[in-house]
Amino acid sequence: MWFEQVLFFLAGIGALAGALGVVVLRNPFYSVLALVSHLLALAVLFLLLNAEFIAAAQVVVYAGAVMVLYIFVVAYIGGSDEPLRAEGGLVNAFGPLFAAAIGIELCIAFIASGLSALDTRGADLGPDFGSPGEIGQLLLTRFLVPFEAASYLLLVAAVGAVVLARRRRGLEDIGALEEVGAPPGRREPPTETTLEVRV
Repeated sequence: MWFEQVLFFLAGIGALAGALGVVVLRNPFYSVLALVSHLLALAVLFLLLNAEFIAAAQVVVYAGAVMVLYIFVVAYIGGSDEPLRAEGGLVNAFGPLFAAAIGIELCIAFIASGLSALDTRGADLGPDFGSPGEIGQLLLTRFLVPFEAASYLLLVAAVGAVVLARRRRGLEDIGALEEVGAPPGRREPPTETTLEVRV
C-alpha cells in the first residue's frame, strides 16, 4: 500500500513538472520532451487507477507516435531562436491574470468536490470497467464519430504544419535570391554562383 502512495506522489510531481516544462522552456524541442515526460507520468497514474488500456494507449499512441510526429514537425519548422511572442500587447498584460483566475477556480472545484472522497474507494463501476474489450466496443459503437473526428483533426494539424513550413521556406528562398541580386519579381533557377553564395 505504501508503494502505491509513494508512486502516486512521484508520478504526480513528474506530471506537474512536465506540464510546467512545456510552458516554461523556450526551446520547442525541449518543450516536446517535457511533454513526453508528462505523458509518461500520466500513464503511471492511469496504472494506479487500474486503467491498463488507457495507460498503454497513453504510452504507445501519445508518448510514442504523436510525440514523434511533434518532434518531426519541430525539427522541420525550426525557429528555436525566434521569440515565442511579440513584446508587449494584451497577451503579456492579461495572460497571467487569466491563468491565475483559472487556477483559483480549479482549486475551488477540487476542494469542494474532492476532499470528501479522499477516504473512500470511489464508485463501484464493475469488474469490466476500463477493460480493452469494453473500451473497444464503446469506440466502435457509441463514440465512433468523435473517435474518427479526432483522427481527422490530427491529420489536418500535421498537413497544416507542413504547409506553413513550406510557405516559410519559400519566403526564405526569395530572400536568398534577393541577396544574390536577382529581381524580387522573378524566380530564376539557381546557378553555380548562387549555390556558391548560399554555401
